[in-house]
Amino acid sequence: MPIYEYETCAKKRQCPHCAGGFEVLQRMADAPLAQCPQCGAPVARRISAPAVGRSQSGFDDQARNAGFHKLKRLGKGEYEKQY
Repeated sequence: MPIYEYETCAKKRQCPHCAGGFEVLQRMADAPLAQCPQCGAPVARRISAPAVGRSQSGFDDQARNAGFHKLKRLGKGEYEKQY
């Protein structure tokens, strides 16, 4: 189930829940929310970028940039740094 982001359309009528926007876990078949579940202020669904899986090379680059090293096993108890 995707997570949808909502923001309030009202300028004055906001509660702490909807003032900065909020997220809701909904089915794709569910109708979008029309109002804040806590205060009833009108809300609209925001368009947000989807989170897509990353490749192993992306994780390797992040580890390298953070200062970690990848080790390759040469033999029993012997390892070599790859980068």
